[in-house]
Amino acid sequence: MTMQLTIVGASGSVSGPLSPASSYLVQAPHQGRTFSLLLDLGPGAFGALYRYLDPAEIDAVAVSHLHPDHCIDLCGMYVAGRYAPTAPWQRIPVYGPSGTPERLARAYEVHDASEPGLSIADWFDHRVWQSEQVIGPFTVTTVRVAHPVEAYALKLVENTADGGSLVFTGDTGPTPVLAPFARGVDVLLSEAAFLSGADNPPDLHLTGAQAAEVADQAGVELLILTHIPPWHDPETVLAEARSVRDRPIELATPGARWTVGR
Repeated sequence: MTMQLTIVGASGSVSGPLSPASSYLVQAPHQGRTFSLLLDLGPGAFGALYRYLDPAEIDAVAVSHLHPDHCIDLCGMYVAGRYAPTAPWQRIPVYGPSGTPERLARAYEVHDASEPGLSIADWFDHRVWQSEQVIGPFTVTTVRVAHPVEAYALKLVENTADGGSLVFTGDTGPTPVLAPFARGVDVLLSEAAFLSGADNPPDLHLTGAQAAEVADQAGVELLILTHIPPWHDPETVLAEARSVRDRPIELATPGARWTVGR
């Protein structure tokens, strides 16, 4: 087994009628077993994880930014880790922007009420993103992208001679940092929340065409479009991307799986 990417949730901004919000499972061999890293955990994604593995087996979570459609189901993971029949689950690292534990505490905790034991701010092993860190079998590098909050694109490189590599854009508007950051990776998993031609606000999201331009500039073989909100037709986004790129483009859908690399 080499790196595997499984789509848990692909809906943008909110959960949709056919998909949870943003969440992606990346797995690779590590120390004689399979290491499972979760990229983002938006609304509906925690429950959907049960389709693919026991969520207690997740080794780490990587949060691109702290908008609720990318992180709010960490509250559900906390509840399951404390109260499911197999609880207590292991305390796992959560990599994220500065302020992640405080953000989760605001989302979960009720004023003047508390539960015994560790709070959500303490139950996860919170780690602030660095420019580079090793997470299990992956070297993960980050770059700040164009979004209203502290937000990162993430590059995962499997630490083997023939390992795969991918970049997840997180949420970003057009930015000159993205194509150089993604240069030469096997897969670009890119948000594509906007349609071309609309009066799109700056520094917020990409269109499918803009994602395709980034993929071509970076020399990426496979572009996967994700984070498409339920008010847009994914086929329209895909058509816009294909109008500027003739290399492979696919839509992220729940349960879709790719082998990344050789």
